[in-house]
Amino acid sequence: MPKIATARHARPSRGLLPLAIALVLSAQAQAQDTAAEAADSETAQLDVIEVTAQRRVENIQDVPLSITSLGGEKLDIIGSGGEDVRFLSSRLPSLQIESSFGRAFPRFYIRGLGNTDFDLNASQPVSLVYDGVVQENPILKGFPVFDLDQIEMARGPQGTLFGRNSPAGVLKFESARPEHEFGGYGQVSYGSYDSVNVEGAVTGGLGEGVAARLSVLHQRRDDYVDNTANGPGDDLEGYEESAARLQFLFDGSDTFEALANVHMRTLDGTARLFRSSIIVPGTNDIQPGYDRDKVSIDGRNEQDLDQFGANLRMRWDLGRVSLYSITGYESVETYSRGDIDGGNVYANFPPNEPGEALFPAESADGLPEHRQITQEFRLESNEWGRFDWQAGLFWFDESIDVDSFSYDGFGGAQNGYAVQRQDNTAWAVFVSGEFAATDRLTLRGGLRYTDDQKDFVAERVTGPFGPPIAPISVSPEDTNVSGDFSVTFAVNDDINVYGRVATGFRAPSVQGRLMFADATLPADELVTVAETETVLSVEAGIKADLLDNRVRLGFSVFDYTVDDQQLTAVGGNANIARLVNAEETKGRGFELDLEAYLTDNLLVTFGASYNDTEINDPDLSVIPCAVNFCTVLDPVDPSNPAAVLIDGNSLPQAPRNVYNFTARWGVPVGNGEFFVFTDWAYRSEVNFFLYESVSFTGKSLLEGGVRTGYNWNNGDYEVALYGRNITDEEVVVGAIDFNNLTGFLNEPRLWGLEFTARF
Repeated sequence: MPKIATARHARPSRGLLPLAIALVLSAQAQAQDTAAEAADSETAQLDVIEVTAQRRVENIQDVPLSITSLGGEKLDIIGSGGEDVRFLSSRLPSLQIESSFGRAFPRFYIRGLGNTDFDLNASQPVSLVYDGVVQENPILKGFPVFDLDQIEMARGPQGTLFGRNSPAGVLKFESARPEHEFGGYGQVSYGSYDSVNVEGAVTGGLGEGVAARLSVLHQRRDDYVDNTANGPGDDLEGYEESAARLQFLFDGSDTFEALANVHMRTLDGTARLFRSSIIVPGTNDIQPGYDRDKVSIDGRNEQDLDQFGANLRMRWDLGRVSLYSITGYESVETYSRGDIDGGNVYANFPPNEPGEALFPAESADGLPEHRQITQEFRLESNEWGRFDWQAGLFWFDESIDVDSFSYDGFGGAQNGYAVQRQDNTAWAVFVSGEFAATDRLTLRGGLRYTDDQKDFVAERVTGPFGPPIAPISVSPEDTNVSGDFSVTFAVNDDINVYGRVATGFRAPSVQGRLMFADATLPADELVTVAETETVLSVEAGIKADLLDNRVRLGFSVFDYTVDDQQLTAVGGNANIARLVNAEETKGRGFELDLEAYLTDNLLVTFGASYNDTEINDPDLSVIPCAVNFCTVLDPVDPSNPAAVLIDGNSLPQAPRNVYNFTARWGVPVGNGEFFVFTDWAYRSEVNFFLYESVSFTGKSLLEGGVRTGYNWNNGDYEVALYGRNITDEEVVVGAIDFNNLTGFLNEPRLWGLEFTARF
């Protein structure tokens, strides 16, 4: 088993794995003493969870990865109330999701690795795969979560089998498949702020060997925030979103299967609502005069989005091998305009009242054109005895046009226009194998070769503060070989231990937001290129089913090193975003997944993670907030007094601790069941930016949910009362650092009533 690398200054992993093994073996011994008793009685047991993290259907306990699966009732409940994909944040160990665009543009972080870049061509080190197709553009990653069979999160580099920018990990969403037997469900809920959530699905056979499934979703919420700058009335924070998915399954042959998928999404609502001077200077407290239901802005705030996609997955059984083909097409158009300064009064420093900002800032970004095409072919062995393998080819082609607009800051005329275009092509070849050395020892390994190229051009046609900037073109390209090797040892039928070494990479990225840039700067400072980043990760863990399958445990420790990590320096006094490479970033920690029936009627789950990240680059500096009202904690860069050194800082949006807990208690009543479900998620404080400051350190956040109701007729019908963020926590979760202490908030408390019928 690989040895875990030792951290330089924090060693949370030391002794944890041996202790976990000892505790599991002790529990296993107790389980053996009570196994006979358990067998004689009808006790609740945990179902086997099957995952496809290694592109094969396997028991989650046999996969040599730190992996968490989420599905069924738990997934339905924590997504109650019309929340977008961000409801998963902190609900899985080491997972953080945030957005400065609202529902349209989620940013994912696993083990602290992510990207705070808000540009519409930004790359992320967390890969999201929806129904077998990678969703590369961040806008695509916001597709609604509905009628899913399961969500899987595989932590650590996944480059061997998922080769599209996945050095941090992969989130896999799998839609519920069509079935030949007629069935489906319908669900409707109504809640606070006139929130309405309607979703459902119908499936059934269309003939011999053909089945279909139609899934639909509609969500809406009324505006509930009054913009006091334009008089009374609720103006903001509402939305209306619809999505649909139509699938056809062709499985009439013993040797061929095809699954076709067409899906769409439309969104009309408000962009992220920024609030000027919401933070008390010199602290990270919310201003006493703040009111969640009010804001005072003089700019427009709106957002719309249209997305269409299709994919075709085919499998041929060729005897000793099977051939798979996955073809995907995605296209999205979006436009988002916001009052970035978050106020309507412009005062000299220091403005310190809500609604006051240093200067007006109103801008918009759009994707008028976007197209992504992917193709994968994969060969997989069929039960070759002790050795099984898979190999394949992958092709990716994406074209993006980005429009950026600036306005006069008072909801009026356009005064700036800039454009970007990026074409990205990549191809890869990969191979992976598994060898059962003995009945207890299994070895796995894989390699992937990738070639990635981008062609990028940006120009400023008109600028609010400067002259036009002529087109600037760059064409970064690189190749990479990534791989992994793992060892799994079965201590007995119920306990596995494993070790894994893996590498991953992210291809060069480009940033060229020229709207507010200084036209006198050289071209390589106006359009910045981050070179390839690579990751080396070492991980070890234990997985166990205990007490006659009443307890399931997964525990892992990890240590990783990122060379040349791509980071985004946003905002600050320069008022532009630029890409930089950090010489090295270190991360280490542990993760725990626990699921147990404490009684036959009480099921609890607990997840925990510790992530310690550190930037190691003594010469790397960034420009902090415009004036030091945010109380910067980093030392000034001697070579550039306007910048501060960030060596030793943790990564942005990387909480050190994440915990989640759920409990479900149910008892029979009449011909049904009364139940109570509660869920809680906690993340510790985070840095919003690369530099550290008092005001831009996000406070820890604890949010809880509850659901209580009654289901009957074997669960076919259910009525429930639910609540999200039931303690009404109010925390600043992100900020703008170039224009006073402007921030945005977590979602408000929401109550609702829901009815579900299954047939």
